[in-house]
Amino acid sequence: MGTRTAIPIEEYLHTSFPGGDQEYRDGALVERAWPDYLHGKVQGLLFMFFAMLRSRLSLYPSVETRLKMRPNLVLIPDVAVFNPNEPTGTPETPPLIAIEVLSLEDRMSAVREKLEEYRAWGVPHVWLVDPHQRRLYSLDDNLIEKNALTVPELDIELLPRNVFDWE
Repeated sequence: MGTRTAIPIEEYLHTSFPGGDQEYRDGALVERAWPDYLHGKVQGLLFMFFAMLRSRLSLYPSVETRLKMRPNLVLIPDVAVFNPNEPTGTPETPPLIAIEVLSLEDRMSAVREKLEEYRAWGVPHVWLVDPHQRRLYSLDDNLIEKNALTVPELDIELLPRNVFDWE
């Protein structure tokens, strides 16, 4: 992943990038790792899992949505889940859940930094899903592998079969 020439935040927010969206950090564009098929499939299954709960729990899932976390920081989680209200435009308030799906090209140090940025911003549930190793992780004080990812306040339990098995 590389960085390019600095641009103002307003220009970034009104720019689309050929070949995939980029994140924004302190005036610099930051490229994201290219997803493979497995990454895309798991990302889609995560979206569908939460979309199926949408009307019952007022969940609003989205994929690859720019989140303006600070004046000079815009990150793009693979999946964000908002509750109880549907955001508009570029959200500037934390979602209920931010999920990163590992790509083969991801550097774990960069992914962990991104997860910690979500937590510091106030995202209650920060998850990492590794489709290649079929593992689920939650970031609380540390990044911990879990048998299931939960949102206790909404009685949600995401199991490995919900995202790794195409049934």
